[in-house]
Amino acid sequence: MQGVNTIAALVAAVSRKHNMFLLGHARLGHARLGRACLGHARLGHTRLGRKAGLMLAAVAAGLALSLPAHADNPNQGKKFKVAADVGLVPFFMRGTDGKMDGFSNDLTQEVAQRMGYDGVEVIDTPFSAIFAGLFSSRYDMVAAPTNTTRERAEQMLFAEPYMAGGLSFLAKKGATVNALEELKGKTIAVNNGSFSDRWLQENQEKYGYKIQRFNKNTDAVQAVAIGRAFANMSETPLARYIATKTPALAPVYDMTTEANYAFAFRKDDTALRNRVDEVLECMKQDGSLSKLHVKWFGTEPNAGTAMTVVFPGYGAPDYPGYEPTEHTPDCSRP
Repeated sequence: MQGVNTIAALVAAVSRKHNMFLLGHARLGHARLGRACLGHARLGHTRLGRKAGLMLAAVAAGLALSLPAHADNPNQGKKFKVAADVGLVPFFMRGTDGKMDGFSNDLTQEVAQRMGYDGVEVIDTPFSAIFAGLFSSRYDMVAAPTNTTRERAEQMLFAEPYMAGGLSFLAKKGATVNALEELKGKTIAVNNGSFSDRWLQENQEKYGYKIQRFNKNTDAVQAVAIGRAFANMSETPLARYIATKTPALAPVYDMTTEANYAFAFRKDDTALRNRVDEVLECMKQDGSLSKLHVKWFGTEPNAGTAMTVVFPGYGAPDYPGYEPTEHTPDCSRP
């Protein structure tokens, strides 16, 4: 639309100059010069018309080449800046070649590509500081697996959930926990500032365990492996993945929660949240989100969970910031 308006303005400007040229000749108005002026005017009209036509054609061609890409893809030439707690396997981690890998990395790369970005810039941030970085505009989105909670939704916007949550205790193989009361006096290692950390704080007095915090969950898992802690508490998908890669450890107690994983945005970034929301809906509909789950967790996601269900409106239903606006995502546009 901006290109069309620009061309229209140029046409109007050339037309004004052309009319002023003819008017100047007409005002000479002397009887003896009438025919000469008329011929001169016609000649000027022809020459000016040709020049104007060539100029407008060149301008239109230039705008046709440059403007549509901008109008149709406002993210061209930009990197999608996201925050991640790198090292939280299998979500964001570095492979043996040093390149970023993981389920959430693959998901974020796919979202960015469908939105027309020229790749993703992952900003490694400890989870305990990740929301402060979002609020200070260090990045556009928190891509680290983030549980939806009412408290968080009061401060930020969530896109619609993309994975079911849950909490699990990971301990040395052979250990057993049949009830949470059995954790009394034991040390639980956890990633500082995470959803698991919050749960442990809220229930510490009730169950009597000790909390040992680390800035990386990999360090919390290592504490269990070397005997400094009885168990590591983390989200269920993470605990199950670690168990497949660490034969000495196994999940010993699982809990379901109402929270799901969702991308987080600043309160004023409604348009970006809504666009990402639509991309996630497209990925659920075409099965690409489920394929990522199979790749990283070895199984199809459970039917009827956040990975397969397209939620109505924008955001996480029943949480602050949710918009019930009905829409049909355009899965063909960047």
